[in-house]
Amino acid sequence: MTQGCAPKATCLCLGPTGSGKSLLLRRLQDRHVVDHTTATVPTVGTNLVTVPLPDHTQVTIRELGGSMAPIWHHYFQNITRVMFVVDASNLCQIAAAGVLLYTILSEPQLQNVKVLMVLAKMDASYRQMRNEALLMLQYRRLKQEVPQHITTAEVSATTGEGLNMIIAWLGEK
Repeated sequence: MTQGCAPKATCLCLGPTGSGKSLLLRRLQDRHVVDHTTATVPTVGTNLVTVPLPDHTQVTIRELGGSMAPIWHHYFQNITRVMFVVDASNLCQIAAAGVLLYTILSEPQLQNVKVLMVLAKMDASYRQMRNEALLMLQYRRLKQEVPQHITTAEVSATTGEGLNMIIAWLGEK
């Protein structure tokens, strides 16, 4: 049995260019494929990734490149989950990420989706940056003002930290 269906996906992976979406999805797809030498190139277009879940089902996630942000809305139909990836090690990018996040959360088609905000690249940042990132994103205010249920995960695709939380979130009914 498959959650989501290929080639259509019910989960989108969004975030600014360079936030770590591709590496994260590659690691979720195969836990052993990523190490400190793994490199990716910016996604131009979309990628479909099938992620195996512990209950022997799978979920298909559509990654949309950060450069496609102006047309992301064309992919919102029938979406039930959104993973929004933010590079927690790049405070300069976080303000731009916040604008993108607020934009997608205000979309009428996404009013009932579950949202996972992924603070990525935690191996390259220090713990205080997490707090700074959440402050810059106005996270407390955001959770009060939007109808979507937002979960946060701190993740490193390189070390594998936090991947189990994403897998659990993907498997929630």
